[in-house]
This record gives sequence, C-alpha cells and structure tokens, in this order.
Amino acid sequence: MYTAEISRDNPSCFLFLIDQSTSMEDPVSAGEGKQPKADGVADTMNRWLQELSIKCAKSDGIRDYYHVGVLGYGRRVGPCVNGTGPGNEMVPVSHIAENPARLEERTKKIPDGAGGLLDQTIRFPVWFDPVADGGTPMCRAAAEAERVLVQWLDAHPDCFPPIVIHITDGESTDGDPTERIKALTQLSSSDGNVMLFNIHLSDNPNASSVTFPDSADDLPDEYSKMLFETSSPLTPTMRALAREHGFKPSETARSFVLNADMVLLVQAIDIGTRPANLR
Repeated sequence: MYTAEISRDNPSCFLFLIDQSTSMEDPVSAGEGKQPKADGVADTMNRWLQELSIKCAKSDGIRDYYHVGVLGYGRRVGPCVNGTGPGNEMVPVSHIAENPARLEERTKKIPDGAGGLLDQTIRFPVWFDPVADGGTPMCRAAAEAERVLVQWLDAHPDCFPPIVIHITDGESTDGDPTERIKALTQLSSSDGNVMLFNIHLSDNPNASSVTFPDSADDLPDEYSKMLFETSSPLTPTMRALAREHGFKPSETARSFVLNADMVLLVQAIDIGTRPANLR
C-alpha cells in the first residue's frame, strides 16, 4: 500500500483544514516569536504553495501531479485559497500557481560574497491571508472535508491516497468531532486509506512540544489525545523524512504534533507532503 505512482494521469491531492477561529489571533506559545498564529500559518501556507508549484515545474510547464484544497473554519467554513471556491474546492497545482491573489515585495538576506549579508527585494506570491474570527466548528469542517474527498476519490479511484493536514489551536465548539475526523481516514483509494496529519498549536500551559509520538501517555488533555488517536500512522517514507529533520519516530509513530512553533509547523508539513513516487 501507498506505492501508487503519482503522475499527471493519476494525480494525488493535499487537503488542508485550517482553524481560523478568534484564538488564532493569539501569539504562538512555542518558540521565541510573538507572531500571531494566523499570520504564521498564512506565511507557511503561501511558502508551501510556492514551493510545490516550483517542484512540479518542468520544461514544458507546471505538471499537475497534485490537486490542492484549503478549507478554513471559523465564522465560516469553506475554501479559502485564491483560485478556489464553492464547488471548486480542489484544483490542480497549475491552477494555484497561475492564480495568486497578489504579489508582495518582501526582503530576504543573501550572501554579499565577503562574509556578510545583503537585503534583496523579491516578489512573493500570496494566495492565503490570515483570518481569526469566530468559533471552532471542527465537526462542520471535517464533514466538508469528507464531502470534498469523497467527490475527489470518485474521480481518482487508483490514486496515491489523499493527505489531509489539519492545523488547529483550540477545542471544537460544535460538538465532539472524533467520529467526523475518523471518517476521513476511513476513506480510501485502491492504494490505501486517506492519511491525516494533526498539527496542534496548543495554548495549554502544561503542553510541552511532542512530535510524532507512538502513544498518548505524555499528552496533557483529552483534546490532544483525541487528535493523536485520529492521526494516521507515519508511513516508512514519512519516518525516513522525519529522521532527515532530526526526529526519531518509532515504527508505530503517529502523524501528530503538539505545541508546534512555526519551525516545527514547516517541518511537519514538509514531512507530510514531500513529493514522492512521481513519474
């Protein structure tokens, strides 16, 4: 299982579920920065979308190895990346690449050739803006994700299984989401079940950073334990990628991260979405 080749004729997909509740205005509790969680997630998503577009670019253009969807949930639940909309939640990566909402000028440091650094202005595409408004309707979000994935799998029954990346900082405000979330990983293609990464930007003062655990024993509350239990096991390829990042996942490690700072968020998304099996 999880061996299907990914090609333009048989693409796979990534679906992001992004918590956009009011609490995402709060600063990231892990790490040293005071950046609001919503801003950090937006920066991470925009960089990831840009990098995926580059990775899929060949001499003949951007090849649609992947389709991508981003569903936000807060005051509203629905697609929230430019170029998507109701009924068009999952789109080919070429469509994403060709439809940024805008280009911003940003500054990055580059070597000056003499041991120092220079500021260089670059054009940075933006597809996804930070939002922090409303409650945390996780049940509705999971139900919407299930609807989108059922439709996508009907059209791509033999694909490398879809990967869902769920980024949240709070407890569900519309009921217990356990069964709704579990339903996502019960969906499957002929190559295996949908895989779910849960990345928890926790506000719990008792929460230490936990990365790819194999049990819930060290988790601080029932909510983090629920996210652990609904997370998919890491595949062998993902465990190898995690080791590249310096982690030491066991053979039974789950795709769950607790109390992530922005560096860990980037690493976890990379491990969950690194293109593989491309043809």
